[in-house]
Amino acid sequence: MARAALGWSVRDAAERSGVADSTIHRFEANKGGMQTGTLDRLQRALEEAGVIFLSADANGGPGVRLRS
Repeated sequence: MARAALGWSVRDAAERSGVADSTIHRFEANKGGMQTGTLDRLQRALEEAGVIFLSADANGGPGVRLRS
């Protein structure tokens, strides 16, 4: 959802985060986890581009939005 909100391809996310595109594909397809450091790099790149990660609460599940 975060990549889609930014209009990023997997390649865009990989280039901006330094995470291999195959790792991102595998993670998004639920075919493997991601080490904490790798996930941190990807999240940091998304946040720097304007993504805000939302935690689940009584009103709904986890999600993302863009900074205004």
